[in-house]
Amino acid sequence: MTPMNDELEARIRSGQALSESMGNFHVTGWDAEHKTLKAAFTVRREYCHTNGTIAQGGFITAWLDAAMAHAVMYDTDQTQTVFSLEIKVSFYEKVGPGEGRVEGRVIRRGKRVAFLEGALYNADGKLAAEATSTGMLASL
Repeated sequence: MTPMNDELEARIRSGQALSESMGNFHVTGWDAEHKTLKAAFTVRREYCHTNGTIAQGGFITAWLDAAMAHAVMYDTDQTQTVFSLEIKVSFYEKVGPGEGRVEGRVIRRGKRVAFLEGALYNADGKLAAEATSTGMLASL
């Protein structure tokens, strides 16, 4: 196993490395009244199958999951995160290379469990996938 350097360790601990590996996933907005978070990312060709034209479903699920988790973090003023117990994703439209955006929303948050939903839009602005999730809350 290769020893980890300090810079990489810091990037992993901060979440920067994960964000970069997810097409520079980043939060673009938070609506506290509606408990909805907006984020953006880049769908790279290397995330795609069919000659680099269609994003693999696991990446789509990861972007939805990240948006829903960040919604919990913003809804709790960065005091809690969520560990996904179940995620259901419905795929509607092709997601290909280009810019994408995603929304995550807290439907209900109890003491230990959160119910969440997400929507992902492709580079053409079309609703491409939706998700619902149940997660266990954890302190940050």
